Amino acid sequence: MSARGDLDACAVTREGTVYPASMQPRASESPLAGPELERPPAGASPATPVAAPPDLEPAGALGALTVPRYRRYWLGSLATVAAIQLAALGEGWLIVDELGGSPRVLGTLGAATAAPTILVNLLGGVLADRVNRRVVMAVTSLCSAALLLALTILDVTNTVEIWHVIVVAALMGVIFGIDSPARNAFFPDLIERRFIQSAVALNAIMWQGTRIVAPMVGGLLVSLAGTQVVFALGAVGFALMLPVLLTLRVAETRPERGRDVLADLVGGVRFIAAHRLFTLLILLSYSHMFFGLQYFQLMPLVAKAFDRGASGFGTLLTMIGVGAVTGTAITLRLQRFRHQGRLLLGALFAAELLICAFALAPRYELALVLLLLASICNAVFLIVSMTALQLRVPDAVRGRVMGIHSITFSMAMLGGLLGGEVAELSSVRVALLSGAALMAAVVAVVTLTERELRALRNDASALA
Repeated sequence: MSARGDLDACAVTREGTVYPASMQPRASESPLAGPELERPPAGASPATPVAAPPDLEPAGALGALTVPRYRRYWLGSLATVAAIQLAALGEGWLIVDELGGSPRVLGTLGAATAAPTILVNLLGGVLADRVNRRVVMAVTSLCSAALLLALTILDVTNTVEIWHVIVVAALMGVIFGIDSPARNAFFPDLIERRFIQSAVALNAIMWQGTRIVAPMVGGLLVSLAGTQVVFALGAVGFALMLPVLLTLRVAETRPERGRDVLADLVGGVRFIAAHRLFTLLILLSYSHMFFGLQYFQLMPLVAKAFDRGASGFGTLLTMIGVGAVTGTAITLRLQRFRHQGRLLLGALFAAELLICAFALAPRYELALVLLLLASICNAVFLIVSMTALQLRVPDAVRGRVMGIHSITFSMAMLGGLLGGEVAELSSVRVALLSGAALMAAVVAVVTLTERELRALRNDASALA
């Protein structure tokens, strides 16, 4: 199918829900496409949302884990995500503490991962729509394990230099750019639609839960045995995903003959540009990560500013994880809250204000509390926005759309490059404050001007 064909094969209702043209609902069907529903009451607007049928009602918080193959996939992914967290902690601390890197070098480390991830994400999205996603993830897991093993050997032999760490980070960025779209497009194939929000939340729990445990354990291990230990454990974590993927059986994606890669890529971009809801959610996610969450990459400098060592650095990362898991739990409790647009915008604005307060915190203990609260709000925004996208994106362009969305998670590291420069010229506090304040202003403008986004609902009728 051509890029033009992908767009022609998809439709968007006046309520904002997007789906393949072949699945366009009749007057009696839900915009989600599926079992028939009763017509809206007489006198109701054609855009009036109707309740989802029982089989599309949101499942319980852990509902997706009742599906055996998703449960296996989630547990395998847990080891991979822990490996990513340990590697990031080890690389940051190795640069700042053991190799004497400056704030500018720390920002460069983040950019070394983020830039190739962003560039390759677009190609990765096309790949995820053309080939077997399970095979893609198996290959990326193997390559990631090999890179961390190489970094472990360099660290153990005391031959590691700053450029080694940056090269490994850049190569990992290329791998993440291929892997992330495949993962985000793969997991919906393992579950029914009613488990989507549960799966998105479980994915957040996986990432943020490891952010609680991995920094605590990693910080302690670095203090006791050095960064080489966390790199070795990271290699093991990536390797553990291989047997899961090799034994997991799902329907394979069979590429169509004659499809042009560039046309596919352009088709994904055009699809997003043609639907305002997708455009707004993705751009908000990008800018929030770039300006608001620079602290992810600059956290070693925050620890140094409070005169804390590796354990203090680990505690800061742990508070991010605790807040994110708490925010995930809150989001799951609010699955039936109708005004999801207001919820995500309110959470995003609150997160920016709390980051501003975190940047100004005079004491380490207060900074921990503010970081916790900011992380709660950040989790609410990310889960609600990701769920809205996953429920609405057609399978024909899912890989490309989620590949473009996956760039979100590299923007914080890329923003760290800007933050590192600002911190080099002034201080890490000024860097964090300026970015979050700018983003707060952007969110305020979007909230006031974008009625479509404010009206986003959780019943997939999307916009009133």
